[in-house]
Amino acid sequence: VQLAEYGGGSVQTGGSLRLSCVASGPMFINYKVGWFRQAPGKVREFVASVRWRDASTHYVDSVKGRFTISRDVTRNTAYLQMSDVKPDDAAVYYCTGGDDNKWSDWGQGTQVIVSS
Repeated sequence: VQLAEYGGGSVQTGGSLRLSCVASGPMFINYKVGWFRQAPGKVREFVASVRWRDASTHYVDSVKGRFTISRDVTRNTAYLQMSDVKPDDAAVYYCTGGDDNKWSDWGQGTQVIVSS
């Protein structure tokens, strides 16, 4: 599966931004799409994931209540709605896909800049 991210850019602290991840190719029944992020000098960290089959979601604690991941099966697209954005959310955001054992597919990343 090939993944392509869209929607990165600059956002003010407290603002909102929506990232999109368009998937192309066959996705098996237990496929999940997730978002990771990596800030300069930090390790890449998991942000959120959604299972394609039933839309079940998981989030890292630091974004719970602020970010929402969703998917539109008709558009083969996953979204990450970011709200109440904080300076610590600034990073390159990567879309990824895989199953419960491995994230096997990765997009190129899209940068999110947070300004005060």
